[in-house]
Amino acid sequence: MSKVTIYQKPTCTTCRQAVQLLKDNGADFTAVNYYETPFTTAQLKAVLAKAGLSPRDVLRTKEDIYKELGLAKKQVSDEELLDLMVQYPDLIQRPLVVKGDRAVLARPADTIEELL
Repeated sequence: MSKVTIYQKPTCTTCRQAVQLLKDNGADFTAVNYYETPFTTAQLKAVLAKAGLSPRDVLRTKEDIYKELGLAKKQVSDEELLDLMVQYPDLIQRPLVVKGDRAVLARPADTIEELL
């Protein structure tokens, strides 16, 4: 049985719900605060590939940094987006949960049940 890794921000309500769901299900998991332990571009790309998601699928469009960077008005490649998400973690939807060769964006938190 593969261990679960949850990439999260501890102050995020959905992340806290997801962690509690993992605990309630007795899952063996590691919680990674990606603000303290940032993704590399390769890591983020790999997680998104496991989830079948593109960078745009997990882009937080309501964040100030999204507006400041003018991302709504620019044509930005997936590679550029990945680099920006690594540089500005507020751009990443959360939590991202990985188990083996699968991953989900756990919004809502009970989406994790697909992996358990």
